[in-house]
Amino acid sequence: MARPPAFPAEEKVRIVLSILAGELSVAEAARRAKVSEQSVGNWKRQFLESGRAGLVAGKSGPSTREQRLEAEVTELTQALGEAAVEIRVWKKSAEGRLGPSRTSR
Repeated sequence: MARPPAFPAEEKVRIVLSILAGELSVAEAARRAKVSEQSVGNWKRQFLESGRAGLVAGKSGPSTREQRLEAEVTELTQALGEAAVEIRVWKKSAEGRLGPSRTSR
């Protein structure tokens, strides 16, 4: 038997919220969506577990934008450190060829 097409996440959320609000039973929601009661029960369980995980953590994790910015800061910090090392090497190399620089202490 062919598998039915996947439901969009927004539709699953709408169905689960209707069940949680007492507007529909799991059986009624399954009949309307033309899916099994087990599928609707799984959606509800997944929804509740995800919500529980958020409450256990105390707050939601960093947003995608925050994650990108943190990665960029890490990358730029590393590049800055590498550039500082290169400058020191170049200065030492130049001192060997030109004598001590006036800016070195």
